[in-house]
Amino acid sequence: YQSNEGRMVGSIALVVVVLLIVSVAGVVALAATKPDTFRVERSTVIKAPPETVFPLISDLRKQLSWSPFDKDAEAKRTFSENACGKGASYAWDGNGQVGKGRVEIVDVAAPSKVAMKLEMERPIAANNDVEFTLDGDGDSTRVTWAMVGALPFLGKVMSLFMDCDSMCGAEFEKGLAGLKELAETSG
Repeated sequence: YQSNEGRMVGSIALVVVVLLIVSVAGVVALAATKPDTFRVERSTVIKAPPETVFPLISDLRKQLSWSPFDKDAEAKRTFSENACGKGASYAWDGNGQVGKGRVEIVDVAAPSKVAMKLEMERPIAANNDVEFTLDGDGDSTRVTWAMVGALPFLGKVMSLFMDCDSMCGAEFEKGLAGLKELAETSG
């Protein structure tokens, strides 16, 4: 024999378990509808010709002056012998969001494109393609910074609660603003 109070607690517990199962199933089902890849892209117009902007992107050492992703003064940095052009690479090992990773320039078409492979070990493991395109128009250049990568199932679940486009896009916007300032004042 169970008291009314005991049955009530048991019923509430059952309802909580059922709601939890339904919620988890809903998250899994919703995540399954997400695409298998992601793309983050931002652009800006810089009042400088592509020939002025391009070296600031194609030289990995020069990227440090405007990239928002490498602001850890304590990070260990390693550059390939040539930090500019196809085959150039840069590795870092830092704290916090800087994490540990490597980028390599895989394709260059001066002064209109720099394509890179980004390999992150932490804070989140990832292998993404990064591309900068420069479209000249007189004395101005439209620079587009894009990143594309696979979105595994765990990433799909995380995307339900965090907006990668907003988070990475905001960093791309900061970087493009820094690139714009540097190119317009040095050109």
